[in-house]
Amino acid sequence: MHIGLIGGIGPAATIVYYQRLVAQVKQAGHKLDLTIVQADVYDLIENNLADKRETQAEIYARLIDRLKAAGAECAAITSLGGHFCFAETLARSSLPLISAVAPLDAYFAAQGIGCVGLLGTEVVMRTRLYGRLARTQAVAPTSDLVALGKLYQDVATSGISTEAQRAAFFAAGRQMVEDQGADAVVLAGTDLNLAFDGRDPGYPVIDALDIHVATLAGLATGTRTLSDLDGQP
Repeated sequence: MHIGLIGGIGPAATIVYYQRLVAQVKQAGHKLDLTIVQADVYDLIENNLADKRETQAEIYARLIDRLKAAGAECAAITSLGGHFCFAETLARSSLPLISAVAPLDAYFAAQGIGCVGLLGTEVVMRTRLYGRLARTQAVAPTSDLVALGKLYQDVATSGISTEAQRAAFFAAGRQMVEDQGADAVVLAGTDLNLAFDGRDPGYPVIDALDIHVATLAGLATGTRTLSDLDGQP
């Protein structure tokens, strides 16, 4: 299947999606058919913070039309923060839209994980991943979510994580595990790999990006079909 990605939100996350999707498809013995379009991370941040779901959905819909014109058979948003208007985008989309949230819920349930701690944008943390985790309890840091979300925003737009930023994320995750009973911390911001990759924070970490990529790789190689995803929000 020809995969279409809405990238650029942020650029570093797009690169990781591309690298990991290529690697998984190659490992499966297939060649990847892929098109990426560029969304603007600053438009997304503005619309996300102002809860302008319809505005951002219109932007996505135009980009999805471009993906369809290029031959893509499905589309995916390479940002969990960018999923804040998923329902509005799905209603406008000219292609099947592959959620990054629904595979997470299924993965947690399959692994027997009862409670996860969330790190990501302020909206993702405050809404507990938009309230879309039906089978798993989710907690957020007890620290200032606006400040922590701004820290994540800075990492996403700069494409780098400083040691101070990394320490803040690690501490927020540790607090959720030690004080709130989280079984694992979910990197529910696709740019958080910049802070966590290759590091051991001292507690279990699940990269949401990997779960989404695995779903897309399954579609790309034909080991999964769109009908397998029916009913996923």
